[in-house]
Amino acid sequence: MESVPSRFHDIAPLSEQDVPAAIRQLLAEPKFVQILMYLFPNQSIDKVKTLFRSVESVRDFQHKIDYPFLQDVEAKTTYGIHLEGTEKLKPTENYLYLSNHRDIILDASFLCIKLMDKDFDTVEIAVGDNLLIEPWIETLVRLNKSFIVRRGLRGRQQLEASRLLSEYIRYAIQDKHQSVWLAQREGRAKDSNDLTQESLLKMLAMSGDGTPIENLASLSICPLTISYEYDPCDFLKAKELQQRRDNPDFQKSPQDDLRSMQTGFKGFKGQMVYVIGEKLQISVEKLAILPRAEQFSTIAKAIDKQIHRNYRIYASNRIAYDLLYPEQAMGGYSDEEKAKFEHYLQEQIAKIDLLNKDESFLRLKLLTIYANPFVNYLVATR
Repeated sequence: MESVPSRFHDIAPLSEQDVPAAIRQLLAEPKFVQILMYLFPNQSIDKVKTLFRSVESVRDFQHKIDYPFLQDVEAKTTYGIHLEGTEKLKPTENYLYLSNHRDIILDASFLCIKLMDKDFDTVEIAVGDNLLIEPWIETLVRLNKSFIVRRGLRGRQQLEASRLLSEYIRYAIQDKHQSVWLAQREGRAKDSNDLTQESLLKMLAMSGDGTPIENLASLSICPLTISYEYDPCDFLKAKELQQRRDNPDFQKSPQDDLRSMQTGFKGFKGQMVYVIGEKLQISVEKLAILPRAEQFSTIAKAIDKQIHRNYRIYASNRIAYDLLYPEQAMGGYSDEEKAKFEHYLQEQIAKIDLLNKDESFLRLKLLTIYANPFVNYLVATR
């Protein structure tokens, strides 16, 4: 494989020749070793270190470290994770999976192990630099086929970073022959109203030799839907929504993100389903006659319709919908399931540690988190 162009070195995943040095760097970091002891409580740290030292390539890392670890997380925190739609994929083609986003780390990680189960290569993963609060964290994610999205920039710096990111994603798909996972928006949708940001599409269209629409059409965009029966971070998202209501200038701290990552790993998720949609068919001729703004909004809506149509709707979604919109109640669940979900809501609200805790607001937001996928599903399937 040709070496990655130097202009991408600061954001691209690590190359194979960088793997041994990255492993040494990680094992020399006390904080990382502490995390290993937390993540592998049933193994001696010496045994875990020996396993890491045996890693010689990125594939090695994903098969020896990622796969068994994530299988354990799946077994302990879910009723099972299913990947559907791989029959639509062509072995000779690489895709840009534009996905809704629930969990900071696990959304793309679980996708990778499920692709491995079906003998597909794993994907490269977009990770925001706001999560890279320690240098060793950046080393770890880049070892695991992640590329870095630079955030918090302004003006010309933001424009240059967006263009470089767009060029790298195109390079990964077309030259490295790697599929890419990218969330449909910056950050997670706190209320589960999953909508593709047009600014994201404009960033993707910045690279290529054609018009913006031709550039998008050449990226082989596949909408990807992730459905959680229970979102273990739901109470943290509801808490943040109240904090933003009470203080419009509220900003999450790095500790908030760390807590979300820990909660996502350990929290119960119920059933999880991934559905790969149809490769987006972008009609350059039809879109070319529309104003530029309408071109991007039309593509965003087409992506959203596929994501929404492919939700797996659980009793939790139906019950939340009926509690929010009793005049439009749809049913489809038992009294026992409703009582169980109501109890779950109270347990989640009890976890929220705010001095000015507004329980009615928090309950409303939790219901919205579970109802919105069903709301969007109903619109998309009409």
